[in-house]
Amino acid sequence: MAEADGTEPPIDRLLEDIDEAFAHLSEAEEAERPTVRVLVVDDDERLAEITARGLRRLGFEADSSARLPSSFGGAVPVVDLGILEGAGSDVLAAVRAARPIVVTGATDRPSRAMADKLAATDYLLKPVELDELAAAIKRRMK
Repeated sequence: MAEADGTEPPIDRLLEDIDEAFAHLSEAEEAERPTVRVLVVDDDERLAEITARGLRRLGFEADSSARLPSSFGGAVPVVDLGILEGAGSDVLAAVRAARPIVVTGATDRPSRAMADKLAATDYLLKPVELDELAAAIKRRMK
């Protein structure tokens, strides 16, 4: 690269140009990858937070809770079936409306039937690998 008069451009200007190019590249990458909000709900609060933390490392905007919210506010719900025990019909209706991803240790037919009643988009058995959960979230977003 050379100036119009054939001299070398100042190094400071070259570095500024490189910084600007990287900034534009970062903006383009962020625009290409929309943020997906996820709420991990599990009666084991520690497990919910560990899962949410792992999802954040994978680029998701993830929070955790040991209680079912009255609404998921557009977040993809990842719900442990155990937390639904004793839930009222209004709570179950909110979970059903949000089309959850069910994560559970239960393999029995009643648990699978409950997941079907909740219109679950996936039924994953614990322990769940983060890449498996991430793939389920991406499928849910399609």
